[in-house]
Amino acid sequence: MNDTPIAPDDLRMRDYTEARVTELLRELHERGRRFGIQWGSATTHHGTVDGRILINFGHAPLATLVNLLDLLRDQERNEPWES
Repeated sequence: MNDTPIAPDDLRMRDYTEARVTELLRELHERGRRFGIQWGSATTHHGTVDGRILINFGHAPLATLVNLLDLLRDQERNEPWES
């Protein structure tokens, strides 16, 4: 569990490959289904900004996807997420 949300400009976001981001999107679809969180059209944008991969669901940065997955994982473990 990550107690602090990741900032969009966090340098760790540069380490994610397009293949890894695609895996995270699949995980979002799987974990989000029971909560009604579905972005069927979400894909990698085949582009980067300052070395970070773009996700195409409302022009959100990769950090948004990572933070959302962290929230869903915490919910599955019944752990509260502190912001």
